[in-house]
Amino acid sequence: MTDELDLLRQADPVPSGDGPWRDRPLTARAEHRLAALMSDSTPTAEPAHAPARTDRPRRPRRTRRLLIGATAASAAVVAALTLTFSGAGTAPAAASPTPLVVQRDAPAVPLDEVARQAEAYARAQHSAPRPHRGSHLQSWYLSMETGPDAAPPVTVPEERITSWNPDGSGSELVVATDPRHPGRPVINDADGEWRTVNDGKVLHHKTYPAGTRLDDPVTGDGTLPARPPADPDELRAYLATFYSDADTKTPSLLMALSSYLQEWTPGPRETAALARLLSRRTDLRPAGQVIDRLGRRGQAYAYRGTDSSDGSMDGTLQLIILDPETGQVLGMETTFTKDIPDFRIKSGDVLSYEAWMP
Repeated sequence: MTDELDLLRQADPVPSGDGPWRDRPLTARAEHRLAALMSDSTPTAEPAHAPARTDRPRRPRRTRRLLIGATAASAAVVAALTLTFSGAGTAPAAASPTPLVVQRDAPAVPLDEVARQAEAYARAQHSAPRPHRGSHLQSWYLSMETGPDAAPPVTVPEERITSWNPDGSGSELVVATDPRHPGRPVINDADGEWRTVNDGKVLHHKTYPAGTRLDDPVTGDGTLPARPPADPDELRAYLATFYSDADTKTPSLLMALSSYLQEWTPGPRETAALARLLSRRTDLRPAGQVIDRLGRRGQAYAYRGTDSSDGSMDGTLQLIILDPETGQVLGMETTFTKDIPDFRIKSGDVLSYEAWMP
């Protein structure tokens, strides 16, 4: 399959300034020529863009519908699709990312070495910033349906920025965007109906007044969340408040880490503590160097779910990507390692991907 993909990329090269991401759909021109080749016919005049579908009937009510992220992982499916929906004037960005490619020719850095580098980096920051509540996250989460009239599953790309102040005031902004395809329409889930929206469309924007109290995962009450610790053992106990067995099971630890990073942006000392905590997990093994979906170079570490004790993560591969010099978590990816026909899952399909930015 790799050879065929390489041939297609050579037949439809992308502009050199179009970014470092590997997975892009064919252009309308290339799709037209590919269709002609497959039908063994001579290409006719090529359309300027893919026509919008106007005949899609409204689907009946679904039996069940799921929105899946790394913090709510369960059996699900995603196919690598490029879809055109009713109301879209141009072809939208690909619905699903392809799995990250580990560069086997680059040396893998042990987690213990990353932890040492992160600790040295934190010590060198004499006026190191403290962790602040809030985060900047780019995500691709699986959205799927089951039932006799279920639509094909797709992955919804979003960018989320949350910011909080010491007095409890803050804001949350969610935008439909996919940095792999700047300026292209983006697939969005509108109350169970797939549609495309313009790149950068605001999906949610809310501000909170001073004194806002949200449920704290640590204390369980309506107080401002406790600041995360900078000690590995204390951090392990802290993450266990997100998932009760995060202190003993790696898949739960990774899901708790996702929840933590959606709530907080850690400073260098907290980042070093996290790298040290991860280095103690013997079942989290170096996978190699990767280029993440935002074009950043990092080291990937893998956990493979292989038995029923992993629960819903059985049959998945979880990657966490770290900056080897600072220990910063760049991203997390979950893919399937086996087929699940009932959900149309294929081995290698991406369940979710999260990319964190400073």
